[in-house]
Amino acid sequence: MTNDRDGLSRAAVDWDAEAATFDDEPDHGLRDPRVRQAWAERLRGWLPERTSDVLDLGCGTGSLSLLAAEQGHRVTGVDRSPAMIGLARAKLAGRDAVFLLGAAEAPPVGEQRFDVVLVRHVLWALDDPGRVLRRWWGLLRPGGRLVLVEGVWGTVAPVGIPADVLTGLLASLDAGARVRAERLSEESALWGKKVADERYVVVAVSD
Repeated sequence: MTNDRDGLSRAAVDWDAEAATFDDEPDHGLRDPRVRQAWAERLRGWLPERTSDVLDLGCGTGSLSLLAAEQGHRVTGVDRSPAMIGLARAKLAGRDAVFLLGAAEAPPVGEQRFDVVLVRHVLWALDDPGRVLRRWWGLLRPGGRLVLVEGVWGTVAPVGIPADVLTGLLASLDAGARVRAERLSEESALWGKKVADERYVVVAVSD
């Protein structure tokens, strides 16, 4: 799922009702070949080169899950919206992917561990992001990585989480973690338009 740019909390949005038109946004459905290619290229740089197990939290209709699967990865997607999950399952039918109904902050994966936890525009809207990050960090195998696409939106009453805050939270999880941030605001191809707000990705690799 993406951020709610009107400043409503994620819990206040009826994501089942949003599902039918969710992919109309360029960076949701990735229907524009240029936008799709931009995300595919970026994702290839964030994910491991070898075939990996990727957990896509707040996966929405599965657009990033599909790109990851096309790059040879095994994908588990989690979303709290049954309608979103249904669309994601249809989008990835026949691929090495499974989709589960559940909350991103407490994904229903049991003792399963992953090489990558991928999350786009979800963390900022969750209560106690530090606690959530610790939970996600614990879902990684040794050498695994968190890939977090986030931002800060709006000027009058900005919502989001700044990159320096997020990198600080990640650094506190594991002193040996390798953390890097990349600005995405200037890459209009990712969004299907020019944007003026803060958008970025943080990749944190565990020991």
